[in-house]
Amino acid sequence: MSKRTASLPRSALGSSAVTAASTAVVTGLAAVVGVVIARQFGRGPETDGFFAAYAVFIVLVLAASALRVAVLPRLARAQDEARLGGELAAYAVGLAIVTVPLLAGSILASSWAAGLLIGNLPDAAQETAAEALRWMVPAAVAQLFAGLAASALAALDDYHTAAIGFAAGSAAGLALILWRVEPDGIVAVAWGMAANGALALSLPLVVLARRGVLRASPAALRLRGRLGELGAGVALPLVLQGLYVVCVRFAGEQGTGAVTSLGYAYLIAAALVAVTASSLSLVSSVPLARRGLGGALVGEHVAAASWLALTLVAGAAGVFALAGETVVRGVLGPDYGGDAGTELGRLVVYLSPWMAVSVGVSVTFPLLFVAGRVRALPLLALVALAVHVPLVWAGQALGGLGGNVGALALTTALVFAGLLALLSRTALSHAVTGLVLATATTGGLAVLAFALARWALAPIPAAAVGLAAYVFALVALRPPGLTRAWLYLRALA
Repeated sequence: MSKRTASLPRSALGSSAVTAASTAVVTGLAAVVGVVIARQFGRGPETDGFFAAYAVFIVLVLAASALRVAVLPRLARAQDEARLGGELAAYAVGLAIVTVPLLAGSILASSWAAGLLIGNLPDAAQETAAEALRWMVPAAVAQLFAGLAASALAALDDYHTAAIGFAAGSAAGLALILWRVEPDGIVAVAWGMAANGALALSLPLVVLARRGVLRASPAALRLRGRLGELGAGVALPLVLQGLYVVCVRFAGEQGTGAVTSLGYAYLIAAALVAVTASSLSLVSSVPLARRGLGGALVGEHVAAASWLALTLVAGAAGVFALAGETVVRGVLGPDYGGDAGTELGRLVVYLSPWMAVSVGVSVTFPLLFVAGRVRALPLLALVALAVHVPLVWAGQALGGLGGNVGALALTTALVFAGLLALLSRTALSHAVTGLVLATATTGGLAVLAFALARWALAPIPAAAVGLAAYVFALVALRPPGLTRAWLYLRALA
C-alpha cells in the first residue's frame, strides 16, 4: 500500500469547497474586470471587438479545464505506480506540439482572425480584437499548462496549490489592469490576462519541482497516441465553447452592442456553472477513478451534483428576472441602463435552460474518462457543431438574441444526452430523471417565491424577498433529492 493511499483521503465535498472557493475568487475578480470595462469604455465597437476576442480566450481556457479532467485518471494511476513525473512530462511535450502553432498564429494572423470574428462591425472592433488576440492567446496557453500542472497536483491529492495559484494570478492580473487601463486603453485588460496566466502556471510548477515530480524524464512518448488522447479529451469542450463563438458571430448581425450584451450575459451564466458543477466534477474524478462506476452510480453522481448546482442557478435566475436592469445598470454603469440593461438581464434568464443542461454536461463529461469511453467524443463534437449553426441561424431569425441562446441550450442538451448514452442506457435514464427532478423542484420553488414577492413589491425589494423566501423554502422542505445529494457527495472520497 502506498503512503498516499494509506493516508486518510479528503472528502470530495471538502476538496470541491476549496476548488469552488478558488473559482469563486477568480470569477469575482473577473467580474470586477468586467465592471471596469463597462464603466471605462461603455458599450460600443471597442467592447464588441474585445468580447469577440475574449470568446476565443474562453475556448482555450475551457480546453484547459477539459485537459484537467481528461488526464486526471491516468495521472492518478501513474502516481499509484510511482511514475507520475514521466507521465506529466510526456503530456507536456504533446501539449507543446499543439500550442506552439497557436502562439505563432496569434502573432502572425491576428488581424485575419479578428476579421472572421467581428463580421460586419466597424473597423474599430476589428482593430481591438486583433490587438487583444496577441495577448489573450498566450494567456490561454499558459492556462492550458497550468491546468496540466494542476492535474498532477490533484493526483497527489493537492487541490490547494492550484486553487491558490489561480486566485493569485487573477488578483495580480486585476492589479495590472487597474494600473494601466486608463493610460493604455482596453488592451491593458489583455495584458492583465497574460500576467494572470503566467502566475497561475508558476506556482504549481514551483511546488511540483520541490516535490521532485519535474525531475523525471518523459515516459514513452507514443506521440500519436498522446495527441489522440489529448484530442479526444479536449475536442468536445472546445466545440462546446465553439458553439458560443458561433452565437457571438451571429449576434454581431444584430448591430453594435449586441455582442457585448451577449458576452456579459454568458459570463454571468458560465460563472454560475463553473463555481458549482465544474468544481464538483473536477475533484470527483480521482476518487471515481479509484473506485470504478456502473450505470446506476453514474446516474446517482450526475443527479447529486446537479441538485447542488441548480439550487444556485435557480436563485440567480429569479434575481435577474425581477431586477436585472437595475442590477446591471448599478454594476456596469449608465451605458447599461434602460433597454440595454433590460436586454442583458433577460439574456441571463433566457440562458437558464443552458445553465441547467451545462450542469449535466460538466458533471457527466469527466465520467467518460473514468470509464475509458472517449473515442466517440470527437464525432459527437462534430455532429454538435454541424447541428448548431443552422439552429442559431433559425433561432436568431425567429427570436433575436433570445432565440440565439435558446439554440445554444438545445444543442448543449443534445450533447448531454449523447454523453450519457455513451456511458450506458441505465446512466441515461437515471441521470435524466435526476436532472429533470432537480430542475423542476428548484425552478418551481424559485418561480413561486419570486412571483409572490413581485406581486406584492417593487422589483428590487421583490428580488431580495424572493431570494430569501426561496432559500427558506429549500431549508424548510428539505427536498429528498437535495438531501441525498448532500449525503452522497460528503461520502465520496
